Amino acid sequence: MFLPQILKRAGLSTCLFLLSWSGQAADKLWKFDADLNKAYELVLSLQPAKASEILSVNKGNTLHKLYIETLNETIQVLITDDNALFTKFDDRFKQRLKYLESQTATAETIFLQAELYLQRGFCYFNLGQEFNAIVAIRKANQLAAECQKKFPDFIPIKKTAGVIQIMVGAVPEKYQWFMNMLGLKGSVTTGQLYLTELRTSGSSLKTEATALYFTVKGFLNQQFAEAAAGILQCLQEQPNNRLFLFVAINMLVKDAHSEDALELIDRVDADPDGLPLHLIDYLRGEILLQKGEYNASINAFKQFIQNYPSVSFKKDAHYKIALNYWLLNDAKHAQSYFDKAKVTGTAKAEPDRNAAAQLETGALPNKKLTKVRFGIDGGYFKEAAQVLHSITLADLTTPKEQTEYYYRKARLAHRTGELAAAKIFYQQSIDMTQLNPWYFGANSALQLGYIAKEQKDFAAAKKYFELALSFPKHEYKHSIDSKARSELESLNTVNRKT
Repeated sequence: MFLPQILKRAGLSTCLFLLSWSGQAADKLWKFDADLNKAYELVLSLQPAKASEILSVNKGNTLHKLYIETLNETIQVLITDDNALFTKFDDRFKQRLKYLESQTATAETIFLQAELYLQRGFCYFNLGQEFNAIVAIRKANQLAAECQKKFPDFIPIKKTAGVIQIMVGAVPEKYQWFMNMLGLKGSVTTGQLYLTELRTSGSSLKTEATALYFTVKGFLNQQFAEAAAGILQCLQEQPNNRLFLFVAINMLVKDAHSEDALELIDRVDADPDGLPLHLIDYLRGEILLQKGEYNASINAFKQFIQNYPSVSFKKDAHYKIALNYWLLNDAKHAQSYFDKAKVTGTAKAEPDRNAAAQLETGALPNKKLTKVRFGIDGGYFKEAAQVLHSITLADLTTPKEQTEYYYRKARLAHRTGELAAAKIFYQQSIDMTQLNPWYFGANSALQLGYIAKEQKDFAAAKKYFELALSFPKHEYKHSIDSKARSELESLNTVNRKT
C-alpha cells in the first residue's frame, strides 16, 4: 500500500458463470455496491474493524467483497508489522486462492489471484522475507500479464500491473540482472500511465490508484509540490480519509511545508479512531527538529520508539534524539543516544542507512550546518539563512564540512527560487565531492537535472541525471539512482514522441 511502504490496492464466455453469481455480466470497471463501497472507504481510511463489520453481513458481489477483505487484512499487517497477524491472514489467503483457482478463468478471477499474490508479496517484504516476497510478486506479474493479454479492456488490472511496473522499474541498476533473470521487467513511466488510466476511470478502485499515483509522483519523481497538491485535493473530497492524510503529511514534509504538515498531524491526533499511525510521531519528531523545538522533538521520537512495533526507523529515531541533545549542547545525553543508535534496529530503511553511515564516521556533526539542513528541509528558510550567514571559515574544519556548506547554500537558493545561484553552488558541491562517499555531489547533479528539465534543456538534464548515477557510493545511493533512472526513462519517452 503506502510510504516508507505504501502500495496497497470478461470475455463473453464467462457471462454464464457470472450470471449464476450476481445476475450481471463482468464489470470491466469494478463498481462496488453502496455497502461495499462504504467498507472500502473505511479500509482506505485505516479503520479495519468498522470495515469488517460491514463485510461480515454484506451479501453482494462475492469477488468485490473478497478483494476488499484481502486489502483490509494486508493493510493491517503492513501497519502493525505483526507476524502473528500475518500467519492468521495467510491461512485465509490460501483459502481464497484455492477458491479462485477452482473457478472459471475470467478477467476478475485472474485479477484477484494477481492481487492476492502482490499483496502477499508486500507483506513478505515488510516482514523481511525478501525471497518469498520476490516469488509472490513474480507470480503476480505472470497473472497480471495473462489478464492484460486475454482481457485488455479490464481496467482494474491496471492497478496491479502499474504497481509491479513501478516497483521493478525502481529497482537499482545493479539488481536489474536479477529481475531480468526472473522475467520481471518494469518501467516507472509505464506504471504511472496504468495508474492514470485507472484513476481517471469510473472504477471504485480509482481511490487507491490516486493515492499510489501521487505517492510515486513524490517519492520517485521528486515532484512533491504536485503530489501534495493532488493529495490535498483528494482530502477536500474525503476530509476524514486517514490514508490521504498520511500521504499528504509525507508529501508536505518533503516539499518543505512542514508547518502545513503539522496542521494535518493535528487532524490525525483529533481523530485517533482506527489503526494507530505510530509513524506520525516519527514525522512529528522530524518537523519539531526542523523547527528547532528540540525538547518536543525528543519527546515525539521517544513516543515513536516506545510504540512502533517494527525495527524500521528505530536507528534513525535514536540518532535524531542524539542530534536534538547535541543541538541543545547536552553532550552527555547526545553521546548516550549516538551509542544506542549504533546497536539499535537495522540499516534497511533509507533513514536508518543514512543514520548508520553517519554513525560509522564517529564524528559529531557540525551544529550550524545541521541547523541549516533541517531548517531548509522544513521550509524554515529565514531561520536557516540566518544561521548560514553566520558561518565562517573557522566553523568549517574538514573538507566534508566545506563541501556541505556549498551544498546547503545551493539547497537554500534552489528552495527560494534563486536558480542562477543554485546552479553555481550545486556545481561547486559536485566538484568538491569528487569520489568521496558523500551524497552532496550525487544529489547536486540530480537537482541540476531537475532544473534543466524544468527549463526544457533536455540534453543538459540527461547529462546531469547520468552524472548523478556515476557517483559510486553514498548514503542515498539507492533513492538517488532510482530517481535519476526514472527521469532518464521519462526523457527517453519525450525524445521518442518528438
